[in-house]
Formats: sequence, structure tokens, C-alpha cells
Amino acid sequence: MSKLRIVLMISFIIGSYAFTQSIKGADMKTLTIRWQRLVDEKGQTCERCGATEKEVQTACQNLEKSLTPLGIQVNLEEKALDSATCAKDVSESNRIWIDDRPLEEWLNAVVGKSSCEFCCEELGPDVECRTVTIEGRTFETIPANLIVKAGLLAASHLLNVESNEPCCGEKPSGGCCPQTSTEPE
Repeated sequence: MSKLRIVLMISFIIGSYAFTQSIKGADMKTLTIRWQRLVDEKGQTCERCGATEKEVQTACQNLEKSLTPLGIQVNLEEKALDSATCAKDVSESNRIWIDDRPLEEWLNAVVGKSSCEFCCEELGPDVECRTVTIEGRTFETIPANLIVKAGLLAASHLLNVESNEPCCGEKPSGGCCPQTSTEPE
């Protein structure tokens, strides 16, 4: 099954649930996306962070279109890191959190690093900046589709509300819901 089909299926499931909840008058939930990057004294950032900024904004717009009708608002927080802060841990630059979890956790990605000319000029020659590797592909700029995918996964968690109502009609003493067998005993 293609990744797009999986994302569309998740969106449909989330949509169905959220529509039901909105009919019941549920409050809007907030999906917060936080992105931070190194910004120099002139307000400039590196090429990869500048490109990621555009991707984050595109992803937030797409998530907003998909999730607002489902009762979820998208809140983008952008944070500029100065050179002194970034010098302590350069891997904090170009980092994205979705609902207080790093993007790489949502996507089972691996964080790596590679040389970045701008940051080398700003922080020193031995600086290597954050990369993310998913399914064998390494990204210096985080693409909107990965941010959307992580956002949809986070949104599904926002909608996963515990209910006292059993899913099978009646709540058995052992919990909801027992495995039933169609084979004769």
C-alpha cells in the first residue's frame, strides 16, 4: 500500500471521528508545531533552514485545511536561535516538534548531521548541522509531506479520547472488548 494511501486513510478516519465529535459540540483541540533554527545578527539563516521554513509553512497550511473541519486548529511557533545558543548544540537548529514530540519520533526517523557552509561560517569550521533520515533517504531540508505525515499522526492522538462507553454495545467484566470466536466449541 502506498504511503499516500495510508495518509489518506488516516485523514479519512480522523475526519470521520472529528466530524462526529464536532456534531456533539466538542471543543477545538490544538496541534502545535514548533520549529527552530539558527539566525545570525543580520536575521539571516542557512539555505537548508530557509527552505525548511517554506516547507513548514506549506505543511501547516495543508494541515490547517485538513484538520480545522475536524475540530483541530494548527498553531505554528517559530523560534530563532542565536549563535551562542546554537554553538552549545547545533543539532537544535532546524528542529521540528509536533505536539511536544520531535518529528523524528513520529516518523521513526534517525537524526544525523552534515556540513553546512553558513553554520560553519557562523559557528566554526567543524560544525555539522541536523539531517533526518527516513527509510534510507536523508534530508537536510525537511519536506512538507513528512511534516504533514507527522502532523496527521499527532492529530490522531489528539482525537484518541478515552471513552467510558464500550465499543461493542455492552462492557464485559474483563474489559472491552473480548476476542470472540466464530468457531463452535
